[in-house]
Amino acid sequence: MIDRRTFIGTLAGGLLASPFTTFAQQTTKLPRVGYLGNVERSPLHEGFRQGMRELGYVDGRNVTMEWRWLEGRTDRLPALALELVQLNVDIIVVTSTQAARAAKQATSTTPIVMALSAYPDKIGLVESLARPGGNVTGLSNVAPDLMGKRFQLLKEVAPKVSRVAVLWNPASPVEPFGFSDTLVAAAANGVEISSIEVRTPEDYPAAFTTVTASRADALLAFSNPVNFKHQQLIMDFALKSRLPSVSEERSYAESGCLLSYAPSFFEMLRRAATYVDKILKGAKPADLPVEQPTKFDLVINLKTAKALGVTIPQS
Repeated sequence: MIDRRTFIGTLAGGLLASPFTTFAQQTTKLPRVGYLGNVERSPLHEGFRQGMRELGYVDGRNVTMEWRWLEGRTDRLPALALELVQLNVDIIVVTSTQAARAAKQATSTTPIVMALSAYPDKIGLVESLARPGGNVTGLSNVAPDLMGKRFQLLKEVAPKVSRVAVLWNPASPVEPFGFSDTLVAAAANGVEISSIEVRTPEDYPAAFTTVTASRADALLAFSNPVNFKHQQLIMDFALKSRLPSVSEERSYAESGCLLSYAPSFFEMLRRAATYVDKILKGAKPADLPVEQPTKFDLVINLKTAKALGVTIPQS
């Protein structure tokens, strides 16, 4: 038989313990990670998800992910970055230089991890690659002589190429650096450049007309958010115009580009998860050096090569 005082004590203990347990569960705060990407339907983002899983992070279980997509509209970046800041995320992961810039303009305190970026030291995102010095760190997809290697490969596959039309956005804070590298690399490989400016999707019809009028015999599209979103449109134009094309990202080759030579963006997004892990465990972005790519992918679209009558050398 249970003593009345024991029963009352147990009941009282249960009444006290149960709300306390519920309150503790309700106030347990999961780390919140904001992710500012370009297009949602891209296999690249699986690289980041894979990296997080490998480190033991599961969305909704021990981390909360806030996904935001600009869908090729760079004008949406400031609002999306500010939205993540107002959600009080612990870290913002970005997948482009322009997204990194928008995030840094939105906050000087929330850690920002660049999964992909170009010339972050030259445009002031970090003080230097070795010592970022602020709230931004991560990875850079620019490596020495990368553009030169692309032209070298293009000339090996299509030796008669002498003029390459380049689709790029001069209004971007970073692309003038890339275009300057392109001019140097082209000259070293005996190629002339036709500059074709594309700032918005509405610019493509006029840009394609200019490419045709320029008598270019090959095409290079910078992998900025606008071009990335409309890469199928660009590659369809190149193939219809019988222009061998070279790109900065393998998904362009999968969309019909003749060849791409680039860092493994999937691997870079996977590596970005290690920065998230370190920062959540107390590391400061200022002390985490920016990584440069070490793994590169050469992708050749044999269907496009056949359609263009291009023979891929065995080498």
